[in-house]
Amino acid sequence: MHLYEVLRRPLITEKNAALQMEGKYAFEVAGEATKPQVKQAVELAFKVKVIGVNVMTVPGKERRIGRRNVRKPSWKKAIVTLQPGDRIEFFENV
Repeated sequence: MHLYEVLRRPLITEKNAALQMEGKYAFEVAGEATKPQVKQAVELAFKVKVIGVNVMTVPGKERRIGRRNVRKPSWKKAIVTLQPGDRIEFFENV
C-alpha cells in the first residue's frame, strides 16, 4: 500500500477539536493500514514529528431501509499524537 493511500480524510468533530488542544489529530485511514504506516503517512504529508498512534476499528451502524435492516460498513480510525510544539495547519480554521 502506498503511503498516500493510507490517510482517507481528517475527522472534524467537536470531540476531536478538544483533542487538538492536546496535540492529537484524528483521521479515517484505510482498513489495512498499520500503526507504522499511519505514522509515516502523517509525517510525510504534513512534515511533523509523530510520537504516538492509536488505531481503532469503528463498527458500522445498522440502518432501516423500508422493512430491511442494513449494516453500514466498518471503518478504521487513527488518533495521532504529535511532538509538543508541532501542529497541523490543515485543521486550524475549521
